[in-house]
Amino acid sequence: MNAGTIIVLLIVAGVVALVIRKIVRDKKSGKTCSSCGGSCGCDGCSPGMNESVHKGK
Repeated sequence: MNAGTIIVLLIVAGVVALVIRKIVRDKKSGKTCSSCGGSCGCDGCSPGMNESVHKGK
């Protein structure tokens, strides 16, 4: 591997790490509806079916 390839690899790995970090932080803060599969009717979810998933919010 040459230096250019290593630099690009490090940049791509850094971007991927930041994206994963953002997803984890959003999930912990409740900004996503991944726990309900998107069918609970809360902000950002499809209208709907299972609001019992978010009863603690």
